[in-house]
Amino acid sequence: MPTPQKPPRLTLILDDVRSIYNVGSAFRTADAVGVGEIVLAGFTPGPDTHPERIEKTALGAQRSVPWRRVKRVGDAVRKLRVQGVLVVALETGETSKDYRALKIRWPLAVVVGNEVRGVRASMSHNVDHVACIPMRGIKESLNVSMAAAIAVWEWRREDFSV
Repeated sequence: MPTPQKPPRLTLILDDVRSIYNVGSAFRTADAVGVGEIVLAGFTPGPDTHPERIEKTALGAQRSVPWRRVKRVGDAVRKLRVQGVLVVALETGETSKDYRALKIRWPLAVVVGNEVRGVRASMSHNVDHVACIPMRGIKESLNVSMAAAIAVWEWRREDFSV
């Protein structure tokens, strides 16, 4: 029986993200903070579907950050949780907790969803936490790639000294 592969310390999951530019930006952030793997779920575009267009925002990070494609985000999340990964979905809502108040442990996976619909409602039952970034203006949320960047940077910041 093969030994299960050890999960990366930090995984970023993009589920049904529409914009290749948001995906490219996520790759840049992933490279900057040391994300071990990006998981592209659902119809999320990627280096395999739009190699020339992702280059505009990823600027080569799509070649330095390991990534894989899955059809169903739920399957990927369940597998990570079985491997002991803490899974946090970034989503606004009444049950979301302020991302700064979460007790993070490693390994960690962060799920971000579609630019319009957000993270699938069913994800709240499949993840360990649903977190949000508090907003002070009239808008209810940030751009998906910006939200992912803020959360992974902050959660990874205390880990940079390791």
